[in-house]
Amino acid sequence: MLDAIDVLCVGQASYDLVFSVSRHPGPDEKSVASLFTGCGGGPAANAAVTAARLGCRAAFAGYLGDDHYGRLHLEELARERVRTDFVYRGAAPTPLSVILVKPDGKRTVVNYKDPAIPSPGNQAAVPSDCRPKVILFDGHEPHLASAFLEYAGRSGIPTVLDAGSVHAGTRKIAGAVDYLVASEKFSRDFTGEKDTVRAAQKLKNHAPAVVITRGQAGLVWQTAAGGGQLDAFGVEALDTTGAGDAFHGAFAAGLSQKMDWPELLRYSSAAGALACTRYGARPAIPTADEVDRFLKTAGK
Repeated sequence: MLDAIDVLCVGQASYDLVFSVSRHPGPDEKSVASLFTGCGGGPAANAAVTAARLGCRAAFAGYLGDDHYGRLHLEELARERVRTDFVYRGAAPTPLSVILVKPDGKRTVVNYKDPAIPSPGNQAAVPSDCRPKVILFDGHEPHLASAFLEYAGRSGIPTVLDAGSVHAGTRKIAGAVDYLVASEKFSRDFTGEKDTVRAAQKLKNHAPAVVITRGQAGLVWQTAAGGGQLDAFGVEALDTTGAGDAFHGAFAAGLSQKMDWPELLRYSSAAGALACTRYGARPAIPTADEVDRFLKTAGK
């Protein structure tokens, strides 16, 4: 039954081609990768896998092409026990990302999404027995997002926005969710504030609860009860690709399990930190046991 879902993630699924390089190549320069990983990706799809690995009943809603990469990704979601009732297919190719990762973990991403991807059609209609505990959006599926946001509002379901960058989808959703979890880049571009604390205070005018993630600098948060900061966990970063997706998936998972605010932020930060310690976004997503062990060790 669709009411047996803890976290529903609505947005983009892609397929990632990840190359580890000694440095980013210059103009007209050829480069040789030392490591390659091919796996499913996309903010919402990665968040759904994160929630599933953390022990939640997760589902993904979005597009996958009826092509090689779409089939690979759908099979991967099935192996992760992520429900795909709301996945719609079409002749347009699956969005594809090429990612170059340097030894310090920093990366460059090139994404292609075919403008001919069709509308979800009937998939945008929310079944009456769909009762997730939390719905997460990444802003990349406006038709699906509109339907699920309206449904969440009527049903009292908490909503989260993964606001990675400013675009039409995130602009539209930012003022309609309960939890606005934004990157530092989004906070600067959206508010015009370079200071993260002031940016969080401005974003509080758009959503009841705001979190701004800052990578190694930790995070800043703002709610009706006040605001604060949390330092990042210290880890040796091999690849930061997907760390934000893991944070968002863990945040939604923690909300579905009714974690209190300090525990929720620490839990999400731990998942994001662990996602930096392995190559590739999807392979690096931690399990519940890994997060629990990490938190116990970090607490000593």
